[in-house]
Amino acid sequence: MTEQVDGEGESGRAVLGRTLKFLREKAGKSLGQLAEDTGYDKSYLSRLESGERLSKVTVMEDLDTYYGAGDLLVSHWRVARLDAFKDQYKAFMGLEGTARVMWLFAPSVPGLFQTEDFAREVLSGGQTTEDSDASIEELVAARLGRQYLLRQKPLSDVRVIIDEVAFRRPAASAKTWSEQLVHLEGVAQWSNVTLQVLPFSAGVHHHMNGSLTVLWQKDGSTVAYKEGNECSELMEDSEGVLRLRLSYDRLRDLALSPSDSLAFIRGLLEEQRS
Repeated sequence: MTEQVDGEGESGRAVLGRTLKFLREKAGKSLGQLAEDTGYDKSYLSRLESGERLSKVTVMEDLDTYYGAGDLLVSHWRVARLDAFKDQYKAFMGLEGTARVMWLFAPSVPGLFQTEDFAREVLSGGQTTEDSDASIEELVAARLGRQYLLRQKPLSDVRVIIDEVAFRRPAASAKTWSEQLVHLEGVAQWSNVTLQVLPFSAGVHHHMNGSLTVLWQKDGSTVAYKEGNECSELMEDSEGVLRLRLSYDRLRDLALSPSDSLAFIRGLLEEQRS
């Protein structure tokens, strides 16, 4: 599939929408026929084409297969999902998407490893209006889309340290929390992921107020991203990045081993099931 829709100056979502319409019309399909063939609601497909909605990446995978478009729609979707984030975070997201090695510390369950229901609960807060519901669904889709990078080839090497406080603040729904713990149990066993829990017994530490991510690119370049207290910082100067790498090393020294961390998660699952 070589056809591309030129979207210079347009948002990623607008380019994706025009590409969807282009492929549908090239295939000689109406929205009704596409809905019948794919099982997706006609009005939903229309909103995707108009750029009003952002789908989950799995929808784009289905439509790429349907049109025989390779990964054209998925590649456009990966750009379109950045529209949901602020400018500095977009820069970080772009680097995250191409990183070969990632070190992550989080005081809560990281978005990269959240289930859909848990992500929805975290992002929804007290929002209850219809407009906010649509906005939340787009944020959920964008967050889940970040997880796509964990299964793209070649696999990134990921090390994640999660503060114990994340495990002591469960979801409101017991079912949602149980499913989230089961997912983290599985993540801890992925071949490209090393998961560690930073226990309360480690005491106070220097990243209690936010998350830290260190990324290595294929060419060896490194950046660090700090986020917390309603502010964020993308650090690219070598001295600053080195300082944050060393601070991450200190956290890793305080964390439970990967095997003990897995046992910790399984212990919480047993408590949940009881």
